[in-house]
Amino acid sequence: MKISVLPLTLSALLLSACTLGPDYTQPETVDTASIRYQQGWQPMPTRSWAASGRWWQAFEDDALSELVERSVQANQTLAQAEARFRAAEAQWRLTRGGLSPEVGASLGGSRSGGSDRSVIEQYDARLQIGWAPDLWGRVRRGMEADQAGLQASAADLAAVRLAIQVAVAEAYINLRALDRQQAILNATMVAYDRSASLTRNQYEAGIVSRADVIQAETQRQSLRTDLYDLQAARAREQNALAALLGVAPVELELQERGERLPAVPVLPQSMPAVLIARRPDVVAAERQVAAANARIGVAQTAWLPDVTLDLWGGVQSGTFSGLFDAPARVWSLGPTLAQTLFDGGQRTASRDIALARYDEQAAFYRQTVLDSLRELEDALATLQILAEKTEQQQALLELAEENERVITNRYRAGQVSFLEVATAQNITLSTRRVAVDIHAQRLAATVQLAAIIGGGWDLDDPVVQSVSGKN
Repeated sequence: MKISVLPLTLSALLLSACTLGPDYTQPETVDTASIRYQQGWQPMPTRSWAASGRWWQAFEDDALSELVERSVQANQTLAQAEARFRAAEAQWRLTRGGLSPEVGASLGGSRSGGSDRSVIEQYDARLQIGWAPDLWGRVRRGMEADQAGLQASAADLAAVRLAIQVAVAEAYINLRALDRQQAILNATMVAYDRSASLTRNQYEAGIVSRADVIQAETQRQSLRTDLYDLQAARAREQNALAALLGVAPVELELQERGERLPAVPVLPQSMPAVLIARRPDVVAAERQVAAANARIGVAQTAWLPDVTLDLWGGVQSGTFSGLFDAPARVWSLGPTLAQTLFDGGQRTASRDIALARYDEQAAFYRQTVLDSLRELEDALATLQILAEKTEQQQALLELAEENERVITNRYRAGQVSFLEVATAQNITLSTRRVAVDIHAQRLAATVQLAAIIGGGWDLDDPVVQSVSGKN
């Protein structure tokens, strides 16, 4: 009768088990439905890469695609993030193990005696099982916290991967822009050479002064100096790309390409406000809130008693060989109830820490959403303004080129000095270089927009859903 009471008692305890702590609800944030610079944007045309997150293919540049894909293979920052993800997965498995009983085995021997007693030898072998039922949901809340942490780690991994892809694209765009700038300077050098030759001929004919010859040579020399600056900047961009690819600078050599930059691709600017919720950093911040919420429950379980059920059985003998030859059999079964009565306020402090960290993570999540909206507005405004600026810069370039032609013709007719020619040529060169810079800025802003909306933008994208913790 006494033994039969124990299972009934344990069954009652298990039936009364509950999970302490607040159930998670996602914190409210600012309304993301309205975007100031979204008006007038058209939906993105259907593309094969739209739902895959391979946004860099929108630039239709094979070299860029190759570099981006190489960057995720050997980048050491990404390797660190992958290691953190594996650690988070192992932590979840570690916590989950708390639901299972522990099984152990022991084999021991002792020899004891005294001045008034004979020596006694005792050998025993045991198989023991210990189980602490999760009555108050401590382990389950811990698993909930670790699962949210695992999802946050997965989002962090995606964020690191996206940041590397963006950095590669930006460095490549800068390098291509420098190549284009160098091509412009090389073409301009040919024009300056013709001007210098014309000036020398006119000087020898007595038409112009020596000052014009000096001005032409000074202009050519200044351009050569600018070419060296471009070469140094290009070397730095190529070295930055090498680091992103996880290789030594000497192992990467990109050929110069002075042709025009790629056209600015069309990204889905018609629904970015919905998509920022799928940004890896936003997902990670929200999952950290869920983890902090679960840890509140873990802290609250410290106020309730722990119940442990121990069962062990074994054999005993006065000799080691006797363990295997009709030994004495022993067993033990019984629960243990443990409750902390006084801890100097440690449990209260632990609960307050959990609550404070939840508030911290919730505020961080809200701020991350706000920052995402700000970055989105910045990118859309930049793209819109740069598109208008491109048109104005093109009109300015046409005027500069026309002015240079007029001034050059007047110089050949002996109506103006070479100083006016040099001024007109410098204006044209500067205008062309600014046009390249504006185009590169538009490409970089497009890259940033892709990053802001998390790379993939299809609402049914399984990759996006897995990062956000959906099944």
